[in-house]
Amino acid sequence: MGGQACVLYGAVEFSRDIDIAIVADDENLTALEAAVSALHARCIAVPTFRMEHLLRGHAVRFRCYRDDVHGLRIDVMTTMRGVASFEELWGRRSDYVAADGQIVDVIGLEDLVRAKKTQRAKDWPMIQRLVERHFIMHRTAPTRDQIEFWFREARSPFIMLDLAKSHLQACQPMAATRPLLAFAAAGDADGLERALLEEQ
Repeated sequence: MGGQACVLYGAVEFSRDIDIAIVADDENLTALEAAVSALHARCIAVPTFRMEHLLRGHAVRFRCYRDDVHGLRIDVMTTMRGVASFEELWGRRSDYVAADGQIVDVIGLEDLVRAKKTQRAKDWPMIQRLVERHFIMHRTAPTRDQIEFWFREARSPFIMLDLAKSHLQACQPMAATRPLLAFAAAGDADGLERALLEEQ
């Protein structure tokens, strides 16, 4: 549900770790213990690997020392700030087939965008690329929910101006919660660019 998910969605970034969200129950924790043991992984930071820390929303970080994955960091969490519960995220996940045929469950793109809203400077370009990718995939026959998602999250002036032109009726009411959409509705590219920087 982090950088590796961005890679799978085609909004490529270089990621030094793997972020994983799991359900915090005894069965999963036992399976996770077996997995990190097989990877010769050790907990590398505070907090320690305990159920109570995961339930509080902390990420538990491991470093792998097995030869084929030496140095890989794995961050495990059960809850993420600003996104839905694990059960809801699971219901909206995407499935990707890896090169070896194994299915990889990936956080849904719209949820990934929400999860990336961490106020880190490096995440703003990633959010832009993810929304652009989503727009390219669905622009020929978008649903109302997809159009609203683009108006809420888009960071590309070109896409926003195009959207406002073709979906003005959806754009105008959403300007109440995202004021910069008024610039898109007016076709004001310069104003929109300035407002996007201010929003960031």
